[in-house]
Amino acid sequence: MFKCEKRQKVGNESFIKSIGDGNAEKRRTTFFRVGISLGILSAHFGGTRILDQKPHTLDMGKDYYKILGLASGANEDEIKKAYRKMALKYHPDKNKDANAEDKFKEIAEAYDVLSDPKKRAVYDQYGEEGLKTGGGSSGNTGSTFHYTFHGDPHATFASFFGGSNPFDIFFGSSRSRMSNGFDHEAMDIHEDEDDVFGGFGRFGFGGVNGFHKRHQDQLHSRRKVQDPPVVHELKVSLEEIYQGCTKRMKITRRRLNPDGRTVRTEDKILNVVIKKGWKEGTKITFPKEGDATSENIPADIVFLLKDKPHGLFKRDGSNIVYSAKITLKEALCGCTVNIPTIDGRVIPLPCSDVIKPGAVKRLRGEGLPFPKVPNQRGDLIVEFQVRFPDRIPQPTRELLKQHFPCS
Repeated sequence: MFKCEKRQKVGNESFIKSIGDGNAEKRRTTFFRVGISLGILSAHFGGTRILDQKPHTLDMGKDYYKILGLASGANEDEIKKAYRKMALKYHPDKNKDANAEDKFKEIAEAYDVLSDPKKRAVYDQYGEEGLKTGGGSSGNTGSTFHYTFHGDPHATFASFFGGSNPFDIFFGSSRSRMSNGFDHEAMDIHEDEDDVFGGFGRFGFGGVNGFHKRHQDQLHSRRKVQDPPVVHELKVSLEEIYQGCTKRMKITRRRLNPDGRTVRTEDKILNVVIKKGWKEGTKITFPKEGDATSENIPADIVFLLKDKPHGLFKRDGSNIVYSAKITLKEALCGCTVNIPTIDGRVIPLPCSDVIKPGAVKRLRGEGLPFPKVPNQRGDLIVEFQVRFPDRIPQPTRELLKQHFPCS
Protein backbone atom coordinates (compact mmCIF):
# COMPACT_ATOMS: atom_id res chain seq x y z
CA MET A 1 0.00 0.00 0.00
CA PHE A 2 1.35 3.38 -1.02
CA LYS A 3 0.52 6.78 0.38
CA CYS A 4 1.03 9.84 -1.76
CA GLU A 5 2.46 13.14 -0.60
CA LYS A 6 1.89 16.40 -2.36
CA ARG A 7 3.41 16.98 -5.82
CA GLN A 8 6.70 18.74 -6.28
CA LYS A 9 7.16 20.94 -9.33
CA VAL A 10 10.44 21.32 -11.14
CA GLY A 11 10.29 23.71 -14.05
CA ASN A 12 7.43 22.78 -16.40
CA GLU A 13 7.25 19.13 -15.24
CA SER A 14 5.52 17.59 -12.23
CA PHE A 15 6.60 14.71 -9.99
CA ILE A 16 4.70 12.69 -7.43
CA LYS A 17 6.53 11.51 -4.39
CA SER A 18 5.27 8.08 -3.25
CA ILE A 19 6.20 6.83 0.13
CA GLY A 20 5.82 3.13 1.06
CA ASP A 21 4.44 1.91 4.38
CA GLY A 22 6.74 0.55 7.05
CA ASN A 23 9.63 1.67 9.21
CA ALA A 24 11.73 4.57 8.14
CA GLU A 25 14.78 2.40 7.38
CA LYS A 26 12.69 0.23 5.03
CA ARG A 27 10.90 3.14 3.41
CA ARG A 28 11.49 3.50 -0.29
CA THR A 29 10.96 6.66 -2.23
CA THR A 30 10.13 6.52 -5.96
CA PHE A 31 9.55 9.36 -8.35
CA PHE A 32 7.21 8.83 -11.30
CA ARG A 33 7.77 11.22 -14.11
CA VAL A 34 4.56 12.44 -15.63
CA GLY A 35 6.33 13.81 -18.72
CA ILE A 36 3.74 16.40 -19.65
CA SER A 37 2.40 19.50 -17.95
CA LEU A 38 -0.87 19.31 -16.09
CA GLY A 39 -2.17 22.17 -18.18
CA ILE A 40 -1.73 20.22 -21.43
CA LEU A 41 -3.32 17.09 -19.91
CA SER A 42 -6.30 19.07 -18.72
CA ALA A 43 -6.82 20.78 -22.06
CA HIS A 44 -6.52 17.53 -24.02
CA PHE A 45 -8.84 15.40 -21.89
CA GLY A 46 -11.34 18.09 -21.04
CA GLY A 47 -10.54 18.12 -17.35
CA THR A 48 -11.57 14.47 -16.83
CA ARG A 49 -9.48 12.03 -14.93
CA ILE A 50 -7.28 9.85 -17.16
CA LEU A 51 -7.80 6.75 -15.06
CA ASP A 52 -11.55 7.05 -15.52
CA GLN A 53 -11.24 6.52 -19.30
CA LYS A 54 -12.25 3.00 -20.46
CA PRO A 55 -10.59 1.63 -23.62
CA HIS A 56 -12.79 1.25 -26.71
CA THR A 57 -13.00 -2.37 -27.88
CA LEU A 58 -13.50 -3.26 -31.58
CA ASP A 59 -15.22 -6.59 -32.26
CA MET A 60 -13.06 -8.28 -34.92
CA GLY A 61 -15.14 -11.51 -35.08
CA LYS A 62 -13.29 -14.80 -35.30
CA ASP A 63 -9.60 -14.73 -34.45
CA TYR A 64 -8.18 -16.88 -37.25
CA TYR A 65 -4.68 -16.59 -35.81
CA LYS A 66 -5.85 -17.91 -32.46
CA ILE A 67 -7.74 -20.77 -34.12
CA LEU A 68 -4.50 -21.98 -35.71
CA GLY A 69 -2.41 -21.14 -32.64
CA LEU A 70 -0.42 -18.47 -34.48
CA ALA A 71 0.90 -14.99 -33.84
CA SER A 72 -0.40 -12.28 -36.15
CA GLY A 73 2.96 -11.97 -37.87
CA ALA A 74 3.21 -15.66 -38.85
CA ASN A 75 4.80 -16.39 -42.21
CA GLU A 76 3.53 -18.72 -44.94
CA ASP A 77 5.45 -21.78 -43.73
CA GLU A 78 4.23 -21.30 -40.17
CA ILE A 79 0.64 -21.07 -41.38
CA LYS A 80 0.98 -24.29 -43.38
CA LYS A 81 2.61 -26.10 -40.49
CA ALA A 82 -0.10 -24.93 -38.09
CA TYR A 83 -2.90 -25.99 -40.41
CA ARG A 84 -1.29 -29.39 -40.98
CA LYS A 85 -1.03 -29.98 -37.27
CA MET A 86 -4.52 -28.77 -36.35
CA ALA A 87 -6.28 -30.41 -39.30
CA LEU A 88 -4.72 -33.79 -38.51
CA LYS A 89 -5.59 -33.40 -34.86
CA TYR A 90 -9.27 -32.57 -35.40
CA HIS A 91 -9.97 -34.59 -38.57
CA PRO A 92 -13.25 -36.49 -37.98
CA ASP A 93 -11.67 -39.74 -39.20
CA LYS A 94 -9.38 -39.58 -36.18
CA ASN A 95 -10.96 -37.29 -33.59
CA LYS A 96 -14.29 -38.64 -32.33
CA ASP A 97 -15.18 -35.67 -30.09
CA ALA A 98 -18.65 -34.24 -30.64
CA ASN A 99 -17.29 -30.84 -31.70
CA ALA A 100 -14.47 -32.19 -33.89
CA GLU A 101 -16.37 -31.60 -37.15
CA ASP A 102 -17.12 -27.96 -36.27
CA LYS A 103 -13.53 -27.40 -35.13
CA PHE A 104 -12.26 -29.03 -38.33
CA LYS A 105 -14.39 -26.64 -40.40
CA GLU A 106 -13.25 -23.64 -38.37
CA ILE A 107 -9.60 -24.61 -38.91
CA ALA A 108 -10.18 -24.95 -42.66
CA GLU A 109 -11.77 -21.50 -42.84
CA ALA A 110 -8.90 -19.94 -40.89
CA TYR A 111 -6.35 -21.51 -43.22
CA ASP A 112 -8.37 -20.52 -46.30
CA VAL A 113 -8.14 -16.87 -45.23
CA LEU A 114 -4.61 -16.68 -43.84
CA SER A 115 -3.01 -18.64 -46.68
CA ASP A 116 -4.33 -16.16 -49.24
CA PRO A 117 -2.38 -12.86 -49.15
CA LYS A 118 -5.34 -10.79 -50.40
CA LYS A 119 -7.84 -12.26 -47.93
CA ARG A 120 -5.33 -12.01 -45.11
CA ALA A 121 -4.61 -8.34 -45.82
CA VAL A 122 -8.32 -7.46 -45.70
CA TYR A 123 -8.80 -9.54 -42.55
CA ASP A 124 -5.80 -7.95 -40.81
CA GLN A 125 -7.23 -4.50 -41.46
CA TYR A 126 -10.97 -5.00 -41.00
CA GLY A 127 -11.44 -8.33 -39.17
CA GLU A 128 -13.89 -11.09 -40.01
CA GLU A 129 -16.88 -8.77 -40.39
CA GLY A 130 -15.08 -6.45 -42.77
CA LEU A 131 -13.74 -9.44 -44.74
CA LYS A 132 -17.19 -10.93 -45.26
CA THR A 133 -19.22 -7.75 -45.73
CA GLY A 134 -16.82 -5.71 -47.81
CA GLY A 135 -15.98 -3.24 -45.05
CA GLY A 136 -15.84 -2.59 -41.29
CA SER A 137 -18.91 -2.43 -39.08
CA SER A 138 -19.19 1.30 -39.70
CA GLY A 139 -19.38 0.77 -43.45
CA ASN A 140 -16.82 3.53 -44.07
CA THR A 141 -13.75 1.44 -44.79
CA GLY A 142 -14.03 1.62 -48.55
CA SER A 143 -13.23 -2.07 -49.00
CA THR A 144 -15.05 -3.83 -51.85
CA PHE A 145 -13.71 -7.33 -51.12
CA HIS A 146 -16.37 -9.86 -50.13
CA TYR A 147 -15.41 -13.29 -48.83
CA THR A 148 -17.53 -16.38 -48.18
CA PHE A 149 -16.04 -19.68 -47.05
CA HIS A 150 -16.94 -22.48 -49.48
CA GLY A 151 -18.09 -24.59 -46.52
CA ASP A 152 -16.30 -27.84 -47.33
CA PRO A 153 -13.34 -28.42 -44.97
CA HIS A 154 -12.68 -31.81 -46.57
CA ALA A 155 -12.02 -30.14 -49.94
CA THR A 156 -9.46 -27.86 -48.25
CA PHE A 157 -7.92 -30.89 -46.55
CA ALA A 158 -7.77 -32.90 -49.79
CA SER A 159 -6.24 -29.97 -51.66
CA PHE A 160 -3.58 -29.45 -48.98
CA PHE A 161 -2.61 -33.14 -48.81
CA GLY A 162 -2.61 -33.67 -52.57
CA GLY A 163 -6.00 -35.40 -52.74
CA SER A 164 -5.08 -38.15 -50.28
CA ASN A 165 -5.96 -38.94 -46.69
CA PRO A 166 -2.71 -39.16 -44.67
CA PHE A 167 -4.38 -41.56 -42.23
CA ASP A 168 -4.50 -44.09 -45.09
CA ILE A 169 -0.75 -44.51 -44.62
CA PHE A 170 -1.57 -46.37 -41.42
CA PHE A 171 -5.19 -47.48 -41.65
CA GLY A 172 -6.21 -47.46 -45.30
CA SER A 173 -9.41 -45.70 -46.33
CA SER A 174 -11.57 -44.09 -43.67
CA ARG A 175 -14.42 -46.18 -45.02
CA SER A 176 -12.66 -49.30 -43.75
CA ARG A 177 -11.61 -49.00 -40.13
CA MET A 178 -10.13 -52.48 -39.92
CA SER A 179 -7.43 -52.00 -42.57
CA ASN A 180 -4.01 -53.58 -42.08
CA GLY A 181 -5.26 -55.30 -38.95
CA PHE A 182 -5.80 -52.13 -36.89
CA ASP A 183 -9.02 -50.63 -35.61
CA HIS A 184 -8.12 -46.96 -35.28
CA GLU A 185 -11.26 -46.13 -33.31
CA ALA A 186 -10.12 -48.50 -30.60
CA MET A 187 -6.45 -47.57 -30.88
CA ASP A 188 -4.96 -45.35 -28.21
CA ILE A 189 -3.10 -42.61 -30.04
CA HIS A 190 -0.89 -40.34 -27.97
CA GLU A 191 0.21 -36.98 -29.28
CA ASP A 192 2.52 -34.20 -28.26
CA GLU A 193 2.47 -30.59 -29.32
CA ASP A 194 5.03 -30.97 -32.10
CA ASP A 195 4.41 -34.44 -33.48
CA VAL A 196 0.84 -35.25 -34.43
CA PHE A 197 1.83 -38.80 -35.33
CA GLY A 198 4.19 -39.24 -32.38
CA GLY A 199 2.18 -42.07 -30.83
CA PHE A 200 2.51 -44.32 -33.84
CA GLY A 201 6.06 -45.33 -32.97
CA ARG A 202 4.81 -47.97 -30.56
CA PHE A 203 2.95 -49.76 -33.36
CA GLY A 204 6.05 -50.36 -35.44
CA PHE A 205 6.29 -47.13 -37.43
CA GLY A 206 9.29 -45.74 -35.55
CA GLY A 207 12.99 -46.54 -35.94
CA VAL A 208 15.15 -46.31 -39.03
CA ASN A 209 12.32 -47.09 -41.45
CA GLY A 210 9.62 -45.37 -39.39
CA PHE A 211 7.54 -42.27 -39.77
CA HIS A 212 9.89 -39.49 -38.66
CA LYS A 213 8.93 -35.94 -37.92
CA ARG A 214 10.72 -34.73 -41.02
CA HIS A 215 8.10 -36.55 -43.07
CA GLN A 216 5.35 -34.32 -41.77
CA ASP A 217 6.42 -31.47 -44.02
CA GLN A 218 6.21 -33.87 -46.97
CA LEU A 219 2.83 -35.46 -46.22
CA HIS A 220 0.95 -33.34 -48.72
CA SER A 221 3.30 -34.51 -51.49
CA ARG A 222 3.55 -38.16 -50.36
CA ARG A 223 3.32 -40.54 -53.31
CA LYS A 224 0.18 -42.62 -53.47
CA VAL A 225 0.27 -46.25 -54.53
CA GLN A 226 -0.39 -46.90 -58.21
CA ASP A 227 -2.97 -49.49 -59.18
CA PRO A 228 -1.72 -52.60 -61.08
CA PRO A 229 -1.67 -52.30 -64.89
CA VAL A 230 -4.89 -53.02 -66.76
CA VAL A 231 -4.01 -55.35 -69.65
CA HIS A 232 -6.14 -55.75 -72.80
CA GLU A 233 -5.38 -58.20 -75.62
CA LEU A 234 -5.27 -56.53 -79.02
CA LYS A 235 -5.62 -58.92 -81.95
CA VAL A 236 -3.98 -57.91 -85.22
CA SER A 237 -3.80 -59.59 -88.62
CA LEU A 238 -0.58 -60.52 -90.37
CA GLU A 239 -1.40 -57.93 -93.03
CA GLU A 240 -1.55 -55.24 -90.31
CA ILE A 241 1.79 -56.40 -88.95
CA TYR A 242 3.23 -56.39 -92.47
CA GLN A 243 2.04 -52.85 -93.27
CA GLY A 244 1.90 -51.28 -89.80
CA CYS A 245 -1.30 -49.60 -88.65
CA THR A 246 -3.01 -47.44 -86.01
CA LYS A 247 -5.97 -48.75 -84.05
CA ARG A 248 -8.36 -46.45 -82.18
CA MET A 249 -9.41 -48.00 -78.89
CA LYS A 250 -12.22 -46.54 -76.79
CA ILE A 251 -11.93 -46.88 -73.02
CA THR A 252 -14.32 -45.87 -70.22
CA ARG A 253 -12.75 -44.74 -66.99
CA ARG A 254 -13.35 -42.82 -63.77
CA ARG A 255 -11.52 -39.54 -63.29
CA LEU A 256 -11.11 -37.26 -60.26
CA ASN A 257 -13.05 -33.99 -60.16
CA PRO A 258 -11.33 -30.68 -59.27
CA ASP A 259 -12.61 -30.91 -55.68
CA GLY A 260 -10.20 -33.82 -55.13
CA ARG A 261 -12.89 -36.12 -53.70
CA THR A 262 -15.66 -36.97 -56.16
CA VAL A 263 -15.21 -38.79 -59.48
CA ARG A 264 -16.86 -38.73 -62.89
CA THR A 265 -17.09 -41.31 -65.68
CA GLU A 266 -15.69 -40.41 -69.07
CA ASP A 267 -14.76 -42.02 -72.39
CA LYS A 268 -11.43 -41.58 -74.11
CA ILE A 269 -10.00 -42.71 -77.43
CA LEU A 270 -6.47 -44.13 -77.31
CA ASN A 271 -4.55 -44.28 -80.57
CA VAL A 272 -2.53 -47.50 -80.56
CA VAL A 273 0.28 -47.29 -83.11
CA ILE A 274 1.42 -50.72 -84.30
CA LYS A 275 4.72 -50.63 -86.15
CA LYS A 276 5.80 -52.94 -88.96
CA GLY A 277 6.95 -56.36 -87.88
CA TRP A 278 6.02 -56.09 -84.20
CA LYS A 279 5.93 -59.55 -82.65
CA GLU A 280 3.15 -61.19 -80.75
CA GLY A 281 3.46 -60.32 -77.05
CA THR A 282 4.61 -56.76 -77.68
CA LYS A 283 3.16 -54.39 -75.06
CA ILE A 284 1.97 -50.86 -75.81
CA THR A 285 1.55 -48.87 -72.57
CA PHE A 286 -0.47 -45.71 -71.90
CA PRO A 287 0.72 -44.43 -68.50
CA LYS A 288 -1.86 -43.51 -65.83
CA GLU A 289 -4.88 -43.68 -68.12
CA GLY A 290 -6.86 -45.93 -65.77
CA ASP A 291 -9.40 -45.09 -63.06
CA ALA A 292 -8.45 -42.21 -60.77
CA THR A 293 -9.68 -41.62 -57.22
CA SER A 294 -8.52 -39.56 -54.27
CA GLU A 295 -6.71 -42.61 -52.86
CA ASN A 296 -4.74 -43.97 -55.83
CA ILE A 297 -2.48 -43.27 -58.75
CA PRO A 298 -4.26 -44.30 -61.96
CA ALA A 299 -3.21 -47.62 -63.44
CA ASP A 300 -1.34 -47.89 -66.72
CA ILE A 301 -3.42 -49.17 -69.65
CA VAL A 302 -1.50 -51.88 -71.51
CA PHE A 303 -2.36 -53.41 -74.87
CA LEU A 304 -0.84 -56.86 -75.52
CA LEU A 305 -0.48 -57.79 -79.20
CA LYS A 306 -1.94 -61.14 -80.30
CA ASP A 307 -1.84 -62.55 -83.84
CA LYS A 308 -5.17 -63.29 -85.46
CA PRO A 309 -5.42 -66.73 -87.06
CA HIS A 310 -4.78 -66.49 -90.83
CA GLY A 311 -6.39 -68.50 -93.60
CA LEU A 312 -3.15 -69.14 -95.51
CA PHE A 313 -0.16 -68.48 -93.31
CA LYS A 314 1.25 -69.24 -89.90
CA ARG A 315 3.71 -66.90 -88.27
CA ASP A 316 7.16 -67.94 -87.10
CA GLY A 317 8.81 -64.76 -85.81
CA SER A 318 9.54 -62.66 -88.88
CA ASN A 319 8.99 -65.65 -91.17
CA ILE A 320 5.63 -66.84 -92.45
CA VAL A 321 4.86 -70.46 -93.28
CA TYR A 322 2.69 -71.61 -96.18
CA SER A 323 1.55 -75.22 -96.49
CA ALA A 324 1.53 -76.36 -100.17
CA LYS A 325 -0.51 -79.50 -100.88
CA ILE A 326 0.52 -81.57 -103.92
CA THR A 327 -0.47 -84.97 -105.28
CA LEU A 328 1.72 -88.07 -105.24
CA LYS A 329 2.06 -87.78 -108.99
CA GLU A 330 3.26 -84.13 -108.66
CA ALA A 331 5.65 -85.13 -105.93
CA LEU A 332 7.15 -87.88 -108.06
CA CYS A 333 7.03 -86.41 -111.52
CA GLY A 334 7.61 -82.73 -110.78
CA CYS A 335 5.33 -79.71 -110.98
CA THR A 336 5.05 -75.94 -110.55
CA VAL A 337 3.31 -74.71 -107.43
CA ASN A 338 1.79 -71.21 -107.22
CA ILE A 339 2.71 -69.69 -103.83
CA PRO A 340 0.64 -66.70 -102.52
CA THR A 341 2.48 -63.89 -100.68
CA ILE A 342 1.49 -61.68 -97.73
CA ASP A 343 1.15 -58.63 -100.00
CA GLY A 344 -1.26 -60.35 -102.42
CA ARG A 345 1.10 -61.48 -105.16
CA VAL A 346 1.54 -65.06 -106.49
CA ILE A 347 5.01 -66.55 -107.03
CA PRO A 348 5.30 -69.66 -109.26
CA LEU A 349 7.62 -72.21 -107.64
CA PRO A 350 8.91 -74.89 -110.10
CA CYS A 351 9.70 -78.28 -108.53
CA SER A 352 11.58 -80.71 -110.79
CA ASP A 353 12.97 -83.02 -108.16
CA VAL A 354 11.05 -85.62 -106.22
CA ILE A 355 9.30 -83.91 -103.32
CA LYS A 356 9.17 -85.94 -100.15
CA PRO A 357 6.47 -85.37 -97.51
CA GLY A 358 7.54 -82.54 -95.16
CA ALA A 359 10.02 -81.11 -97.65
CA VAL A 360 10.64 -77.36 -97.28
CA LYS A 361 11.54 -74.64 -99.77
CA ARG A 362 12.34 -71.08 -98.77
CA LEU A 363 11.49 -67.86 -100.63
CA ARG A 364 13.93 -65.25 -99.33
CA GLY A 365 12.66 -61.83 -98.29
CA GLU A 366 8.96 -62.64 -98.69
CA GLY A 367 8.14 -62.73 -94.98
CA LEU A 368 7.34 -60.00 -92.42
CA PRO A 369 9.50 -56.94 -91.74
CA PHE A 370 12.09 -57.17 -88.98
CA PRO A 371 10.93 -54.96 -86.06
CA LYS A 372 14.28 -53.21 -85.67
CA VAL A 373 15.06 -53.08 -89.41
CA PRO A 374 11.64 -52.70 -91.07
CA ASN A 375 13.07 -52.31 -94.58
CA GLN A 376 14.32 -55.90 -94.38
CA ARG A 377 12.06 -58.93 -94.26
CA GLY A 378 12.04 -62.51 -93.16
CA ASP A 379 11.33 -65.49 -95.44
CA LEU A 380 8.27 -67.23 -96.82
CA ILE A 381 8.70 -70.90 -95.95
CA VAL A 382 6.85 -73.42 -98.13
CA GLU A 383 6.11 -76.74 -96.46
CA PHE A 384 4.93 -79.52 -98.82
CA GLN A 385 2.18 -81.92 -97.95
CA VAL A 386 1.87 -84.89 -100.33
CA ARG A 387 -1.62 -86.27 -100.78
CA PHE A 388 -1.51 -90.04 -101.19
CA PRO A 389 -4.33 -91.88 -102.98
CA ASP A 390 -6.67 -93.96 -100.89
CA ARG A 391 -6.30 -96.95 -103.23
CA ILE A 392 -4.41 -97.97 -106.41
CA PRO A 393 -5.86 -100.23 -109.14
CA GLN A 394 -4.11 -103.60 -109.54
CA PRO A 395 -2.73 -102.93 -113.06
CA THR A 396 -1.22 -99.64 -111.86
CA ARG A 397 0.23 -101.38 -108.87
CA GLU A 398 1.95 -103.93 -111.15
CA LEU A 399 3.44 -101.15 -113.27
CA LEU A 400 4.79 -99.41 -110.19
CA LYS A 401 6.44 -102.64 -109.05
CA GLN A 402 8.19 -102.97 -112.37
CA HIS A 403 9.50 -99.42 -112.50
CA PHE A 404 10.22 -98.54 -108.87
CA PRO A 405 13.58 -99.62 -107.50
CA CYS A 406 13.51 -102.19 -104.75
CA SER A 407 15.55 -100.12 -102.29
